[in-house]
Amino acid sequence: MLKAVSIVIPPDKSISHRAVMLASISEGTTCIKNLLMAEDIKCTIEAFRAMGVEIRGKGEEVIVRGVGMAGLKKPARQIYLGNSGTTMRILPGILAGQDFEVVLTGDKSLSGRPMQRIVKPLKEMGAKIKGQISAKQLDKSTMLICQVVEGKKLKDKEDIYPPLKIKGGKLKAIKYKSKITSAQVKSCILLAGLYADGVTSVSEPEKSRDHTERMLKQFGCKVKGEGCKISFKGPVKLKSPCAIEIPGDISSAAFFIAAGCILPDIKVTIKNVGINPTRTGILDILKKMGANLAILTRLDLPDCEPSGHIVIKSSKLKGITISPKEVVRAIDEIPVIMVAACFAKGRTIIRGIEELRVKETDRIKSMVTNLRKIGADIKVEVAQVEGECIVINGGKLLHGARVSSFGDHRTAMSMLVAGLLTKGKVIVTSLGCINKSFPDFVKQLDTLTMLKCQVVTN
Repeated sequence: MLKAVSIVIPPDKSISHRAVMLASISEGTTCIKNLLMAEDIKCTIEAFRAMGVEIRGKGEEVIVRGVGMAGLKKPARQIYLGNSGTTMRILPGILAGQDFEVVLTGDKSLSGRPMQRIVKPLKEMGAKIKGQISAKQLDKSTMLICQVVEGKKLKDKEDIYPPLKIKGGKLKAIKYKSKITSAQVKSCILLAGLYADGVTSVSEPEKSRDHTERMLKQFGCKVKGEGCKISFKGPVKLKSPCAIEIPGDISSAAFFIAAGCILPDIKVTIKNVGINPTRTGILDILKKMGANLAILTRLDLPDCEPSGHIVIKSSKLKGITISPKEVVRAIDEIPVIMVAACFAKGRTIIRGIEELRVKETDRIKSMVTNLRKIGADIKVEVAQVEGECIVINGGKLLHGARVSSFGDHRTAMSMLVAGLLTKGKVIVTSLGCINKSFPDFVKQLDTLTMLKCQVVTN
């Protein structure tokens, strides 16, 4: 007899950011339904309020009165973005097209995330940007004291970090070939392209999540897509579609999808989950591992975000090799996939993981450290061609231990999922970071089984 559980997940964080941004610079009023009201999105909302946009309401319905492409006003002070890397990397695309100067700041973690990936193309388009320059360090606690620079050529292993001072102006279109697959880089350039004369195009090694392209079409931008290349002709005036509805976040659902696979005698139903093909890598990877899951009641309208109900039943997982191409479509879900691999039979190898080093924390370090503490057989290897990979020998008996969130919401939630099946309690410290994306997570997780993890707030 399976225990049937229904889970309610929060709205999609990536889509929520973009909805607030595009609604703010469009002509007309937009009603955003089911907006995520977590800390990161609140930072985006406050950023646009500081620039004169009227935004009111709560998550069920948020009303944004757009000011048009040239209607933003110079903020009275620096804009603080907290821990929101998405805002820090996408918002500069809009600011590059304004006629004022603004400084974007963030917390300690955000101040350690590399920004040269967006600074370089924006400068090529004509924006003036100053940032902090430092040598890259795998351990951010050892990062060198930074120096504000502009126009200095970076040395090997150097990058630019927040705070960022951005002076907008007249932009020119560019054809940018990104060396990395990043929806944030792509989105930043596309938003700057709205203000540029000519055709702006972005190509990347693999296709990253396409929420920005889909939403730009909803706001009237004639976006063309061909493989891994996106382009349109600017300048563009966005017009409000009147209403946008945001589906549930598959990255938040991932923790319950994985939990449903590894827990015995359980059936988990998650309703209204976004199933954008650029985000469903978690489903394909777990199916490849033997997961018993299905997508029901699909809703897929042109240019909108597809959604559906996901049903997961207890499964016997097996180890597999996960390619860099598969990782691209599941980059935020890799931490909980690592947990699932610990309970799978056999060896799992995850390749193409370097981008995990520059998330809210170094997620390779945080997850390997924590999983080793609870008894997992896990290591990091370096291959000549594909760089770092994670190797997990699953099926070991895991035990309780005190582990750290490392200030990262996905590390924290992944370890809480791991604690559901350990012998003894897993104590996870500093859980406040979960509010970044899923404030109700612990309560929802407790519906699966009697929670064996002990939460420590500091």
